[in-house]
Amino acid sequence: MKREEAYQEIIQLRRELEEHNYRYYVLAQPTISDFEFDMKLRNLEELEKEFPEYADSHSPTQRVGSDISKAFEQVAHRYPMLSLSNTYSEGELRDFDNRVRKLIGQDYTYVCELKFDGSSISLLYEQGKLRRAVTRGDGVKGDDVTVNIRTIRSIPLVLRGHDYPEVFEIRGEILLPFRVFEELNMEREESGELLFANPRNAAAGTLKMLNPAVVASRKLDACFYSVMGDRLPSDGHFETLNKAAEWGFKISREMQLCQNLDMVFNYIRKWDQERHKLPVATDGVVIKVDSRRLQEELGYTAKSPRWAVAFKFKAESATTVLRSVSYQVGRTGAVTPVANFDPVLIAGTVVKRASLHNADFIKNLDLHLNDTVFVEKGGEIIPKITAVETGKRHPMAQPVVFIEKCPECGTPLVRKEGEAVHYCPDDSGCPPQIRGEMEHFVNRRAMDIDGLGAETIELLYTRGLAKGIADLYLLEKDQLAALERMGEKSAQRILEGLEASKSVPFERVLFALGIRYVGETVARKLAKVVHSIENLAQKTKEELMEIDEVGERIAESIVEYFSRPEHLEMIRFLKSKGLQFQLSEEQSGNRTDKLKGLSILISGTFKNHTREELKELIERHGGKNATSVSKKTNYLLAGENMGPIKLEKADKLGIAIISEEEFVRMITE
Repeated sequence: MKREEAYQEIIQLRRELEEHNYRYYVLAQPTISDFEFDMKLRNLEELEKEFPEYADSHSPTQRVGSDISKAFEQVAHRYPMLSLSNTYSEGELRDFDNRVRKLIGQDYTYVCELKFDGSSISLLYEQGKLRRAVTRGDGVKGDDVTVNIRTIRSIPLVLRGHDYPEVFEIRGEILLPFRVFEELNMEREESGELLFANPRNAAAGTLKMLNPAVVASRKLDACFYSVMGDRLPSDGHFETLNKAAEWGFKISREMQLCQNLDMVFNYIRKWDQERHKLPVATDGVVIKVDSRRLQEELGYTAKSPRWAVAFKFKAESATTVLRSVSYQVGRTGAVTPVANFDPVLIAGTVVKRASLHNADFIKNLDLHLNDTVFVEKGGEIIPKITAVETGKRHPMAQPVVFIEKCPECGTPLVRKEGEAVHYCPDDSGCPPQIRGEMEHFVNRRAMDIDGLGAETIELLYTRGLAKGIADLYLLEKDQLAALERMGEKSAQRILEGLEASKSVPFERVLFALGIRYVGETVARKLAKVVHSIENLAQKTKEELMEIDEVGERIAESIVEYFSRPEHLEMIRFLKSKGLQFQLSEEQSGNRTDKLKGLSILISGTFKNHTREELKELIERHGGKNATSVSKKTNYLLAGENMGPIKLEKADKLGIAIISEEEFVRMITE
């Protein structure tokens, strides 16, 4: 390759890798596989090695990808959290073993561990108590997410026994089990939110949430793989981890000592087949030299340890033929293209359909009908088309073109600037949207109307008894009893459920309305701030964006919802039937404007209140919870163990620092 060609290739690869780094670590929305990323990175490394005159300290080859968020305090790692070198073949693994053998020149033992596909975390324990939890970040520093980590039940807050070191760190992966992942995506689909691509993305996104109560509801899990400190119980990594299990940590039962490389290969082959039986995602095997003394002797490169390597499983893939593309309309009007292909066996199950996500995804694949396509299971759960074998394409094959009109009602589709999804805007006349809205309205987490499930809603709609949410409150017993498989008892139960729904609190009613992007958490937040549906309907986009956790997209969706006369008419009808569209007296009691217009940031731990209780008090008295130190912050409510960075920045900006006692006086005097 010529020098100029090499330079252009290097620049292009750097741009691509930085973009993929951002999508993977910051947005948790990767657009290429780990294998593709590693191949691009390896290509860049080889080019930079061949043309050292183009070396750049800012190149992706010189850094560890970052997941740092400005919403959290950054903390430096005592021991850098480096990435592992990846291998994809037995030959590459033999090369690793030869390098180890050459460097240490003596016998050694490996430890093989499953490489769980989650979000990396480092926990600091002092005197047997959890003191701090920090994300991987850029490997040098990460985000302090201690308050969120405390909600994970598999992580001990206080250790068992008494033989643990006085101070040590333990590192592992925060995981989202497959079962919980599926439930979470179902909930997101119901509230019109983008689905998580895989459990790893969901775990990473959850760790960065600002509301620990929501984090707790996600049922995250954890598994630990490394203990670091000065006075560990053993030189053996395997023995130390088993000791950590006695202290209360969740350690992988699948970990195994291997005396030679053949045992390592047997372990890899076994779990390449059996990983599909596990409750969490795995993407490979980590092979480590067991002795800590030998690990120190082998040392590190700039990015990774020389004593460990990751063998990455290839995602199980198969080829099949695309036969057609159909389009599904969801509750919020989002139109999702679905590929229909010849049935194929992948990861133990037969699949014949896969989501194509959106028009851009189809365009990037350059998809044509009757194409031979490669299908994988993303995160071992969701089938996806990853590539097209264009060499087998018939010259007359027709390209897949995204539809322009709703397949259900014929309304022209819309696509908002900056969004990837096409929507059908006719939510009052599009059958699947209407049925979806009713199903969402009656579900357990919303109005919880007993007896009304998806099948009954479908029946009511097709029989013309309920053409929308309001019609549910016009149903009569004899109409219901006349339906198939219904009867008088079932009809009575539905009517009692509808009557009971009139006492459901405002925040759940607001969630039940199905406003796009307004999930349970946002609905609760809005209800506490606006107090009534009338107040919410009158707020401008700018006023809504001042509410904690409400961004531009949510604000625009709320304003658009209340601009529709049919929505206002439905709310007026539901209100006349007795549904709750304002906070109860008990909920709205003890509210004042004493903190109106004030932005207050909470940092540290407190004697008499939890951080969530303090946030609630700030909102109850008209204030706003700040997420970071800025010129707009009026007060820093400081507790014990608060971060020095926040303190320094607040002092620099001249922000008043108040104690817990001073804050209480502000709202009580």
